[in-house]
Amino acid sequence: MAAPMLTCRLLLMLLAFLADLCTFPRCELFSGEYNTTIEAVSQPTVVITILVRNKAHVLPWFLGHLEKLDYPKHRIGLWIRNDHSIDDSAVILQEWVDAVRNQYHFIDLEINNTETGFSDEKGACDWSVERFDHVIKLRQEALNFARRKWADYLFMLDADIVLENKDTLTLLMAEKKIIVGPMLNASIGETYSNFWAGMDNKGYYQRKPEYFPVVNRETLGSFPVPMVHSAVLMDLRYKITEKLAYDPPPKNYRGPIDDIIIFAHSIKSEGLVMHILNTEYFGQVLIPMGTHNTLTDDVEQFHYVQLEAMDNYPGLSVSPHVNFRPRPKDTLGFDQVYMINLVRRQERRDRMMKSFDILGIDAKVLDAVDGKLLNETYLKKLGVQMMPGYADPYHVRPLTMGEIGCFLSHYKIWEDMLDNNYERIIVFEDDVRFEPYFRRKFFNMMREVDTKVPDWDLLYIGRKRLHRSEEWVDGSEQLVWPSYSYWTLSYLLSRRGATKLVQQRPLQKMIPVDEYLPIMFDRHPEDDWKKNFYPRNLVGVSAEPLLVNPTHYTGEVNYISDTEDSHTVDTDIEGHDEL
Repeated sequence: MAAPMLTCRLLLMLLAFLADLCTFPRCELFSGEYNTTIEAVSQPTVVITILVRNKAHVLPWFLGHLEKLDYPKHRIGLWIRNDHSIDDSAVILQEWVDAVRNQYHFIDLEINNTETGFSDEKGACDWSVERFDHVIKLRQEALNFARRKWADYLFMLDADIVLENKDTLTLLMAEKKIIVGPMLNASIGETYSNFWAGMDNKGYYQRKPEYFPVVNRETLGSFPVPMVHSAVLMDLRYKITEKLAYDPPPKNYRGPIDDIIIFAHSIKSEGLVMHILNTEYFGQVLIPMGTHNTLTDDVEQFHYVQLEAMDNYPGLSVSPHVNFRPRPKDTLGFDQVYMINLVRRQERRDRMMKSFDILGIDAKVLDAVDGKLLNETYLKKLGVQMMPGYADPYHVRPLTMGEIGCFLSHYKIWEDMLDNNYERIIVFEDDVRFEPYFRRKFFNMMREVDTKVPDWDLLYIGRKRLHRSEEWVDGSEQLVWPSYSYWTLSYLLSRRGATKLVQQRPLQKMIPVDEYLPIMFDRHPEDDWKKNFYPRNLVGVSAEPLLVNPTHYTGEVNYISDTEDSHTVDTDIEGHDEL
């Protein structure tokens, strides 16, 4: 009797529950209308997919800004794959995931610790056929994963971008496009971005005039384009997206084996189009790598991103859950690396030392001779005399105390080099900006100069070219014979070169140091100046393109000159007799 009685009770309870339901005003649960007192609808769910290989250089910033996205983390799932890395990518990812796992709806992380590359790749930065095949399969796996999770959106995000706009997801969703990406700025100020305005019949990039107004943000909006990559949001709620795929490629596809091109054709084959949104500044995309033999390119991207973060992008954030791992330092194969800095320019010193930390350069700081502390008495003690007849070519004035201090600073380095029997040194001033891939370019240049110009004395890697048409060193694509040049931003000096510079006793016939150097390699236009120095047999050469440039140019905001903006030598200045 117990079972029938229990069944009756359950039926009575169900009838009572249904009766209660009908007592709600207008029976709203069945009418399909919303009760305005009910809490707002939750935001859509998003699966973010991330592929990582040798990205330790940018992961601290990538993850830092991923955390900053202003979107409920409990509505975000992360799918992360790391493989074939020979850097600290796996360590950083695991460290970060362990710290934030409970903040997100889920984190699906897989790390393949295989450090050997693909059999057909020339190096860790080579995009070989096998590597493309592997990435295509991973992209398809990520797409299938998001579908199985019934995600509303899939956000395909590359790990070598810095997504600075915290509202990126919300802004992209508000466009109500099936496939849309945020326009990202190039990391080094180029006109490169993460979209194409044109694509040829085979699927390769094609430059179109309509590209520039969009990338320069002269016209703002959401624009249909044939290709968006690196950061792409797809609305999976549209049924047609079930037909999109990386693998297999669309029917009759004859294009290259390339994940982004295959996917773009898949989208096109279904009558869809990608969109790029440029109404806001969203962040940076690093300049893509070519085919090279080492990991150096990846490492150099890290260097440049961090330098830009310190210099031009102070708002960039490193994840607090990632420990920064500076690279070991060296002197780039030279006996000594010097950095000239005025003691009162502490901010420049700090910036340069951070730059050296990042680039892995072990530099010795030389306290510059400060023109503001010089006076006539001290100069007489040093035996400093101006070259007769000298006048600044532009301002028609004598030397300034700042120019004298600059010369003395470089002269101190030349003497220190000879005193220590150094064979080769590098000199940096404290207001330089390193070019992207600095270390790789530097070592490539040195291999060439040691082959093409083994007897070099001085090699500019930073200067002001006063003549654009210069002769290339025979058989070289990275070296020129410099013409008359200004600035001593950075140069390499051999022991033989330092000997030639010091033997001329230049303190007794002083001119600005950047006038002295071209006189010594006999490319100066002033014959009256040149006749004061003989022999003018310095073997001067220059990198082309240059490897460092000034942080600021004349007339720009924050431009400061400690050489030109000082008193001239014939003015009585109060100062110190000893430095």
